[in-house]
Amino acid sequence: MGLSLSSIVPAPRDEVFAWHQRPGAIERLTPPWMPVRIKQETDDLGAGRAVLGFPLGIDWVAQHSDLEPPDHFVDELTSAPLRWAVNWRHTHQFDAVGNDKTRVTDRIDSNVPGFLLRSMLTYRHQQLADDLAAQRRAQARPLTVAITGTHGTIGRALVALLGTAGHTVVKLVRGKPSTPSERQWNPDNPADDLLQGVDAVVHLAGASIAGRFTDAHRHAIVESRIGPTTALATLAAASDPTIFACASAIGWYGANRGDELLTEHSERGTGFLADLVENWERATNPARDGGVRVVNIRTGLVQTPAGGILRLQYPMFAAGLGGPLADGNQWQPWIGLDDLLDIYHRALYDDQLSGPVNGVGPNPVRNREYTAALAHVVHRPALFRVPSFGPRLLLGPEGAKELAEASQRVVPAVLDQVGHTFRYPELEPALRHLLGRNSSVDSAPST
Repeated sequence: MGLSLSSIVPAPRDEVFAWHQRPGAIERLTPPWMPVRIKQETDDLGAGRAVLGFPLGIDWVAQHSDLEPPDHFVDELTSAPLRWAVNWRHTHQFDAVGNDKTRVTDRIDSNVPGFLLRSMLTYRHQQLADDLAAQRRAQARPLTVAITGTHGTIGRALVALLGTAGHTVVKLVRGKPSTPSERQWNPDNPADDLLQGVDAVVHLAGASIAGRFTDAHRHAIVESRIGPTTALATLAAASDPTIFACASAIGWYGANRGDELLTEHSERGTGFLADLVENWERATNPARDGGVRVVNIRTGLVQTPAGGILRLQYPMFAAGLGGPLADGNQWQPWIGLDDLLDIYHRALYDDQLSGPVNGVGPNPVRNREYTAALAHVVHRPALFRVPSFGPRLLLGPEGAKELAEASQRVVPAVLDQVGHTFRYPELEPALRHLLGRNSSVDSAPST
């Protein structure tokens, strides 16, 4: 039993194999819908091991062996109690197809039925091809990048993407460092040598904006952003970094701008989030004034079942309980997680990017269009219209207005000007990839 799946990647075999040897590879290849977290990456494809944490405290330990670079390597399940019930041997094979292409074959010999594995392998092959294509477009020189917020959904994924792209990542953490790649960061008073030897800073940390807009919640949002951003930007100006990429938000444009097409040159809107974003972006000025290139990435509705709005909606839609919010006319400036990561990567290597950059896909949709696409992907009806009082009960009147009911037709004008390529410019293909709803090709049961 088991499954074998092959695909051809437009990259030389040495390059494809090297990608698998770099930090972050297993994180990049793990489907976001799976209830698993990477507890330990292998440091040796020939004799190391990776540890994946599943619910109920169950660990999946994958022991690596039989390494013959750049031809193949193997991992096998070795941890109890799983190995008592599951047989698992996964062979990763790489065959050159001419000088610039590679046939990648995953063969899993297991008592797990193949139909349960197909979506995982299809996701892995597409993710690998997309990542390698993005790296070849970038042609970026290796950098040392310090990142805050590495425990969040975006931060974890960005650490992995930059690692597999050949960059050295320094995680800025608030607690005691547990690995050589971590440095302790005091958000209010960062140490003078925190950014020593660092080429670029990516600042993602901040309390979640989602939640009921009480005085305490608003205070936490502000306090976690303005002061720490100012302190880190000031340190960057006085230290080694030449690039400072900072998270921002489309809240800059206000809660409801109708059908107005919103670009980075559009006027600021009104409301709590618009005020927040103005002060948040202004907090990066010390770095800019010190000669550091600053990029403020105004992030839209990030799509991934690992977090954010899709994580909340996916179970409801899969159960056939999804539907549009109120009349469904609200504009939703969405972006797939990996496309957002590519924007952060571009901010590090493209000197053309400076100032605000809209971190959204090129094709915003109305809420009813989003609802129809998600329902179509999961093969469920979307008949249950969500009344407007629902979000108001959860978020309060202000939170509902600024978040759930917000209508912002935001487009990535700056990225269009520099010829940026999106992996998924259309919503439905993005959702299919993220949720494992693509059909696999060139696959066959293992014998």
